[in-house]
Formats: sequence, C-alpha cells, structure tokens
Amino acid sequence: MLKPIPPLPAALDQFAILLDVDGTILDLAPTPREVFVSHTLRDTLARLWERTDGAVAFVSGRPISELDLIFSPLQLPAIGGHGAELRTVAGGAPSAPRLPPLDPALKRRFAAIAEAGPGIILEDKGYSLALHYRLAPDKEQLVRQSAIKVCTDLSPMPIELLPGKLMVEIKQTGFSKASAVRELMTYRPFAGRRPIFLGDDITDLGVFDVLPDFDGIGISVGRKVAGVKSRFEQPADVRRWLDTISHSDAFAVS
Repeated sequence: MLKPIPPLPAALDQFAILLDVDGTILDLAPTPREVFVSHTLRDTLARLWERTDGAVAFVSGRPISELDLIFSPLQLPAIGGHGAELRTVAGGAPSAPRLPPLDPALKRRFAAIAEAGPGIILEDKGYSLALHYRLAPDKEQLVRQSAIKVCTDLSPMPIELLPGKLMVEIKQTGFSKASAVRELMTYRPFAGRRPIFLGDDITDLGVFDVLPDFDGIGISVGRKVAGVKSRFEQPADVRRWLDTISHSDAFAVS
C-alpha cells in the first residue's frame, strides 16, 4: 500500500501538513464538479488542524473560493490557483492575487478547443484554464496538440502549459505551487515547522523539490517521484493515514 514513511511523533506541533486535493486526498471524478468530500474527511481535516495548531493547508490548482465550497464549512489555510492565491489562516481572506486573471481573448482561444467534440470539459479557474478529456480519452492527442499550438502562436506571451491526468491546463508564468509554499512557510503557524507534503501530479513536482530546504517530508500518491521515498497507491490510502495521525494517541510507523 505504501513505501516506508518516516515515523512521526504523536505530538504534531513540529510539523505542517500540506495537501494537494484532486487525486491526492480526493478521488478524481469524471468532471471537477463531481468530486465527493465525505463527512469523515472533513472531520479528519478539522482534527488535524486542531492538533497542529492551525498548520494544515491545501495546495491546489483550484481557486480558494472553490475549495471553500467543496469542503464547506471548513475554510482552511490554502494555496489556490497553482500559487496565484494564498490564505495563511483558517477563515481569513486570501491575500491579493499575484497576477491578474487570464486575458479573456486567450481564454476564448483555449476554450475553442473544447468544441472538438463531446466529453471535453472546460474548467475556468480564473488564473488558469483547464481542458479535461476524461470523458473523451480518444481526444487526448487532439487536445494536447491544439493546446501546444495555442501556446506557440501566442509566444512570447508569458504563459505555460501544464499537463495533467487526462487534462491540460494553461496559466501565466511567474507563480507556482512551489513558490507559494515557500511564502506560506514564512507565516505563523507554518514558520519553523517541517512540512509534510502529499501530491500526485506534475504540478506538485516543484513542491517536492523545495522540501529539503525546510527538512520536509514528501509523500507521492500513485506515481513514483524521483527523490521521494514514500508513496501511497491511491487517495483512499491517504485518507486512512490522515485519519490515523489525526487522533492524539496515534502516530505513523515506518
């Protein structure tokens, strides 16, 4: 089920827990709106937040407003929009966005790819735009090649293409999950703690790369990641582990 995870003490006050969402703590769904968050997971996250004195945060490509919606009533600290948004305390307002939303003309150009056929789902995240083809896997090559062409045509506009699991995403350069994690770790209660980061996708690789700067622990989900020794097979394994460490009399074992 998992590769060895370094033992954690029952007291978690020396750690910060940073969680990617889709594909890490939540199972991937046919469309982004169809993800399911159980009451058990909400309770687990609330306990972890209490046990760490508030040092639990989401690290997601979704906007923070959307994270608040799907995890309601929880409003945990969060990095949203692949680093475009940052909220350092639960229930607080996000800081000012690092960059403005994507240009509408660029969005229209990228969105036109969705007209290639049924099953291609467009997701507008404000600071990025994603095309999901989980419902039309036969369109993978068409979607990816079309997205590459848009980026090539618009060069040298500061945009980048992010490949994902049965999706591609376009966003502006200049911010990332990794840069936002570096900033988050300067704020209380995260500052001075060892981050434990769990992630599953290509956009999470940069976060794994910066963890050594904080003596952090990386745990991948599904894929094998170079330099990351610990791995869960699927989100259900992650949820069970989080539930275990959320109880005051429990700790992880190697």
